[in-house]
This record gives sequence, structure tokens and C-alpha cells, in this order.
Amino acid sequence: MQKVKMPKSDSYHEFLIESLKDSEHAAGFIEAILEEKDPEPALLRNAVRKVVEARSRMNDISESIKLKHETLDKLLTADSCAEIYAFVELLDALGFRLAVTLKEDE
Repeated sequence: MQKVKMPKSDSYHEFLIESLKDSEHAAGFIEAILEEKDPEPALLRNAVRKVVEARSRMNDISESIKLKHETLDKLLTADSCAEIYAFVELLDALGFRLAVTLKEDE
């Protein structure tokens, strides 16, 4: 992931959306939230919203992805085992994959 300097004149939201247009940055953004020790569902929901917004601004999002996001957004506010499956589907549709790997010894 490349280091990006935040311009002082742009709002943070606009800067974040612009940076999330980069697929590697977007993947790292979601991954960082997934790696949280005490995850907060609202943070994951917000991160996915931001990535979808960035892709939408790039006109790189289909109606199918929008529908999957709407489904996931509703699930992330409810207690449901199905939410992880919707999340995996959305990541796949956006060109990402959820991976489980062995943790290297520290």
C-alpha cells in the first residue's frame, strides 16, 4: 500500500473516498477493521459503505453489487449468522476475497 499525504483543503470524507478507489487500499481498510481485537459491527458496516461509495463514484459498481450491499447493510445491524455470508458475497463482487491464513509467530 502506498503512503498518501492528505491534502489540507479537502474534507476527510472526500479524501477517504478518493483513497478507497485504490483496490489495495480498500482491501487494507476492510482488513484492518476485521483484525480488530474488539470489533464493532458499526465500524465494519461503515467501512463497507465507504468502499461501495468509492466504487460507485468510479462507476465500477453494478446493480447486483448495490443489492448485495443493501442486504449486508441490513444484516450488519441485526444478530444473524447470515451476515458473514453476505459479506463474503459482497467482497467477491467487488473483486476481493476473504482469506484465513496461519498467523506467523511473533
